Amino acid sequence: MAKFFGEVGYGENVEVRSGVWEDVITEYSYFGDVLRNTRKMDDGKYLNNDLSVGNSISIVADAYAFEHFFAIRYVKWAGSLWTVSNIVVERPRLILTLGTIYNGPRPVKVDPTDPPPDE
Repeated sequence: MAKFFGEVGYGENVEVRSGVWEDVITEYSYFGDVLRNTRKMDDGKYLNNDLSVGNSISIVADAYAFEHFFAIRYVKWAGSLWTVSNIVVERPRLILTLGTIYNGPRPVKVDPTDPPPDE
């Protein structure tokens, strides 16, 4: 069984302006195991085939992960971000099943020396 260490992205829906909501992403690092390592190429309705994986990654979860597992959007694994298509809670672990490449919002890295944005 291969070992895993990587980031898990959580999305929180936040109102950025009146009536405008966006996912704000926060990443946390976790240790775990790769339980299953597979890939699948789907002949899709698009020009390019869709690449998906059926990998299962078991992470050693902390209190935050157990309380917010519904907000997990992606896992950074093998150099890419992968959507989390299924989550099984098996304390003290979460088993994350990966799907397709993640193309959603990413965490915003803020440089502390930058001035705050104008309102």
